[in-house]
Amino acid sequence: MREALRRVSLGYLVLAATAVAYLVVYSSRLGRFPTSFDYLSILNTTLPLVFVAIGQSLVVLTGGIDLSVGGIVSLCVAVTASTVSTSALWLVAVLALGAACGAVNGLIVAYGRIAPILTTLATLSVFTGLALRVLPVPGGSIPPQVRHVLTNPATPTGLIWLGLAVAGWLVLRRTRFGMRVYAIGSDEASARAVGVPAAAVKLKVYALAGLCAALAAVFYVSTTTSGDANAGAPFILTSIASVVVGGVAFTGGRGSALGAVAGAVALTLVIDILFFAGIDPLYQSLFQGLFLVVAVLLGTVAALAARRRRPA
Repeated sequence: MREALRRVSLGYLVLAATAVAYLVVYSSRLGRFPTSFDYLSILNTTLPLVFVAIGQSLVVLTGGIDLSVGGIVSLCVAVTASTVSTSALWLVAVLALGAACGAVNGLIVAYGRIAPILTTLATLSVFTGLALRVLPVPGGSIPPQVRHVLTNPATPTGLIWLGLAVAGWLVLRRTRFGMRVYAIGSDEASARAVGVPAAAVKLKVYALAGLCAALAAVFYVSTTTSGDANAGAPFILTSIASVVVGGVAFTGGRGSALGAVAGAVALTLVIDILFFAGIDPLYQSLFQGLFLVVAVLLGTVAALAARRRRPA
């Protein structure tokens, strides 16, 4: 329990340090503190990664990994930008599509017994190819009324969606399904021995991860007001980075999606820090990588310190 709290608190500490750095760099560059518009922009920009990070957390908690989230986001972005402009009812179809893509991963991993990294690497290519088929060139749109409900730049609607995402995780964590997710990640063989339907749980986990990726796609199009079939590529590494920064153990069974949410916000702030610091965008990946390395090292040091404090 203490280790789990330590892992989550690390994500919060990284977020706090990043937020302070953002305020210092912003105020030094512009001579004033950020306005409410700046905070809303950060919130709306962060929401897609927040949803992908939550889905990735669920998969990692079972001891797996989902590289296909980028492909699912790309496919759902392409469908959203191409169809939602005609009717907002297409949003339901987009969410169903994301869940179906995730369920395909779950079927192969849980029932086909194929390693998650191999399965999702293969489906990543399939989903990305379908996205390019749907939207060969960047474009499309989303109705203004939908955008105002999801990511209104004038009012903090994003806070409502962020709150719902956090509340959804807190509820899920306390359900029987949530406890089974942790049980499978901790020791799948023991979980099966006490009657946990591991395959069915994994199928649902990957379907939920696909649903989260579809939500991310909808919020991405709402924020950018258009679509791009390659939009999901950056989310592969950033979602994994959010999980790492948030303290979710890749061995499974330990951590919380709330830590991954904190990691997602921190990673978004890093981009803004680099922008206001005048760093060339070509070097953003370099500094993001350094940020991730530092966060992982801090987590390792904290883990070693905690072990030394334990009584023999």
